[in-house]
Amino acid sequence: MNSHATSPRGAGTARRTLLRTALTGATALGAGLGAAHTATPAPVAGSAEPRPGTPGQALRELAAGNRRWQAFRERHPHEDPAVRRTLVTAQHPFAVVLGCIDSRVPPELVFDQGLGDLMTVRTAGEVLDEAVLGSVAYGVLELGIPLVVVLGHQSCGAVRAAVQAEQSGERLPAHMQYLVDRIRPAIDHGQEGDARIDATVSANVRLVRSRLAAEPELAARIGTGKLAIVGARYELTTQVVHRLA
Repeated sequence: MNSHATSPRGAGTARRTLLRTALTGATALGAGLGAAHTATPAPVAGSAEPRPGTPGQALRELAAGNRRWQAFRERHPHEDPAVRRTLVTAQHPFAVVLGCIDSRVPPELVFDQGLGDLMTVRTAGEVLDEAVLGSVAYGVLELGIPLVVVLGHQSCGAVRAAVQAEQSGERLPAHMQYLVDRIRPAIDHGQEGDARIDATVSANVRLVRSRLAAEPELAARIGTGKLAIVGARYELTTQVVHRLA
């Protein structure tokens, strides 16, 4: 056999290594958000702080950050020159947050996190497509992120549009109909008016969470305790993030 030939398995490994290197830049919620596994977390890049390394640790860090946000005591962590220099060569985020595009709900702010802490994916109504699934999978499988949070929010315009479109039978212009079609299965027909919209916000989070948790490679990591995928809501009126069962 030619010593320069590459086996299919070796080629696959090489491609994964190349992808990991390129995308990482490597060169040489209180009790309401839950908690669980224990382990020794790694240091945060550029500081002596521990990096959450388990689903439980990651949940506790997000909960603590949200409490700071509610109390107007934000730290805006990990923005100093040392951290910025370290992040040139690598990233080690501890959570993926799949949230809505709504300008009132930026995950880094409502969880009071900084550079390199969160990998965020944002679509209207947390709608899933192949690009979103691939982005979440990359964070979990390639970066080893232990927590995925599907974050819905009070007064979601995408959910309202889906509920109203179903009631009126009207089709939305351009690509917005795609969003409506993806949210439609979550519509709560046991409620009426604004209560239906609010209930659908929570139902949509649960639906998206269940779809992510059903992805085979993600489900395998959940089964070993290396990953948790949770649903949560942000309340605009109180600034509280609370976990959905």
